[in-house]
Amino acid sequence: MKHALIVVDLQKDFVDGALGTPEAQSMLPRLVEKLKSTSKDLFFTQDTHFEDYLSTQEGKFLPVKHCIKNSEGWKIVPELEKFIHGAIVIEKPTFGSLDLPKLLEGYDSIELVGLCTDICVISNAMILKAAFPEIPISIDPNCCAGITPESHNRALESMKTCQIQIEGDV
Repeated sequence: MKHALIVVDLQKDFVDGALGTPEAQSMLPRLVEKLKSTSKDLFFTQDTHFEDYLSTQEGKFLPVKHCIKNSEGWKIVPELEKFIHGAIVIEKPTFGSLDLPKLLEGYDSIELVGLCTDICVISNAMILKAAFPEIPISIDPNCCAGITPESHNRALESMKTCQIQIEGDV
């Protein structure tokens, strides 16, 4: 049996940088504990933009430069660096990664954690559910954070409606 754990966008800009939130900061220790005890194959996604970010469609809707490739804010947070060794890292220029389904062929279950529940976590979960309708896809809400607690909860409800399992207490 093969099980995957996808850590979505745990980058400095989303934790304590340009788009950081107190919720992301308070979730991080729970995620570290989860990663210490997992035996699942690890995958990390990394939001990746370039200097022209503000001229992109996303940049026009969210005019805050963030996760510019090779900047400090683009890097995976230091607390998770030790888990990257042996993991597969996927750079993605948008909310969801179309490469994930290709990399996850043959897995028996897929779990997602990370940031932001209401943007990139939900985007990747929906892509994976569409690609693998019969494989259990789950979210650990205690190891996710949204832009706001309200939008985090709305995203969890939307995923639940689409038969993505929400594990643990919300």
